[in-house]
Amino acid sequence: MLAKLIDFLLCRFTSFITGVRPQKNVEQQSADKHRLYFANHNSHGDFILLWVSLPYQVRKNTRPVAGADYWTKGPIRRFLAYKVFNMLLIERGGDNPQAITEQISDALQHHSLIIFPEGTRKMDDDVALQPFKSGLYYIAKQNPQLELVPVWISNMHNVLPKGFVVPIPLLCDLYMGEPLFYREAEDKTDFLNRAEQALLSLNLTEKGKA
Repeated sequence: MLAKLIDFLLCRFTSFITGVRPQKNVEQQSADKHRLYFANHNSHGDFILLWVSLPYQVRKNTRPVAGADYWTKGPIRRFLAYKVFNMLLIERGGDNPQAITEQISDALQHHSLIIFPEGTRKMDDDVALQPFKSGLYYIAKQNPQLELVPVWISNMHNVLPKGFVVPIPLLCDLYMGEPLFYREAEDKTDFLNRAEQALLSLNLTEKGKA
């Protein structure tokens, strides 16, 4: 009961603080299949913004992927991770990346997932997107029928800057692109470049510079 109440309050609070305006194709996401949503990463609040923007039936079956090293520190974080967000926690920095791919692939049999393929939050405002880690490629290769949905989150880094605990009320936008699929025999570099470009194409700020 407490977890459901916190879920409800977080959704309302996030929507109020950010005025998030998901595009029509976000609101039309269906719960009939499992997807991998991949997004740019500027703030700890990124996954919350994407998560609360999904239709309820989709959201309740969608798990954010996050680092166990951060989300298992302290009882409050653990409660949020396991009871509220139902996160898929992974051990980062290990010597067996294949184990993470297997863990994510297994989870995709039952849930949609949210990941941030940059790996860490972007700190340089002059860089639109950091190079993707190779994990996205191996997940896609192992699951060739999986829909990989790019999502661009705009302005969340100003709502919850690094080191801030209290969010700053600012409008945020969320843009979702067409799904990508792994192409047979596609190599890692080509795939990651294609995924990066799919995400960057949703960034209206960069489009304005072109």
